[in-house]
Amino acid sequence: MSRPVLLVAGGSRGIGAAIAKMAGARGYDVAVNYARNEKAAQDVVSAVKASGGQAIAIQGDMGKEAEIDRVFKAADQLGPLTHFVHSSGITGKASRIDAVSAQTVREVFDVNAFGAIWCLRAAIRRMSTKHGGKGG
Repeated sequence: MSRPVLLVAGGSRGIGAAIAKMAGARGYDVAVNYARNEKAAQDVVSAVKASGGQAIAIQGDMGKEAEIDRVFKAADQLGPLTHFVHSSGITGKASRIDAVSAQTVREVFDVNAFGAIWCLRAAIRRMSTKHGGKGG
């Protein structure tokens, strides 16, 4: 019997890392997405492996559609995706709203809003019964 496969976008730190580790301890194989901190992602991978599961770290910016697609394709090496958690998010550079740059607003929305939608689209394309998955 195959193990369930979870991809955690933003899985290298904080809540995402806790979810990835808990899933590993509960019998999941886990793909851990990270933006910049490879060491933190590898620490999560090691924790999942210590629980008896398979795990991989996948670098990718969850604000860029092409990178999201690449991350999901890389996660496929663990097997068919059965679960997905979006824990990726940024706050942007700290500033007053009247002083915030348009670039900062775009970066925040690209990751937190658009990125979440692109991630869900990619997950649905793998998990939905309409697309040959088992549902989710």
